[in-house]
Amino acid sequence: MILLSDPRVAAVPSADDGEGLLDLRELPELRLDGRAADPVGAYARLRAGVVDRLLAAQRALPNGMRLLVVEGYRPYQAQLAIFTGYRDELRRRHPDWSPERLHRETTKFVSPVEVAPHSTGGAVDLTLCTDDGVELDLGTAIDATPEDSDDACFTDAPTIGATARRHRQIMVDALGGAGMVNYPTEWWHWSYGDRYWALMTGAPHTRYGPVDLAAARSIPVPAER
Repeated sequence: MILLSDPRVAAVPSADDGEGLLDLRELPELRLDGRAADPVGAYARLRAGVVDRLLAAQRALPNGMRLLVVEGYRPYQAQLAIFTGYRDELRRRHPDWSPERLHRETTKFVSPVEVAPHSTGGAVDLTLCTDDGVELDLGTAIDATPEDSDDACFTDAPTIGATARRHRQIMVDALGGAGMVNYPTEWWHWSYGDRYWALMTGAPHTRYGPVDLAAARSIPVPAER
């Protein structure tokens, strides 16, 4: 299992092809959940190439299932706050851990800011739902930590039920088939174009680098994608 703390992730050359961000609030084909909503709507933004892959993945789902997007782009400061908050929680729980172990365990749940996929606009947290928007059983809640779920949040966790395992495999088949990669400690986290994607697919460099939402190029959603 390769974690985001692995030096090979940070060693991937970072490039950005300038692709703009789409606002999923303007794209009814994808369901968008509001639990991670923020005042400027960062959570609803994704690179256009990621949106295309999500739409392709959704078309590959069985009848009656849809993707439910929870969070896309995440600004640097928000990423830093999540990372330090979880790290400090683990430090309180495990004062005997070395700094190296503390960092590694933290990155099982949240990426270090210097390689954070969400801050590129290339990563998305999502789950499955019915056509009516009812969430399906995926074994844990989105954002369940390894610490509190006893690693049931790991995509291949052996402890989850058969229904949840089947739903996770459906996500793997659809999203992986569309060219996205999963972070194996978080069944809900998928990305394209970032450093983790590049390392796992053998790409020579990223397609997307960190982006400042205020300076990013937003593009209108076409009538049909």
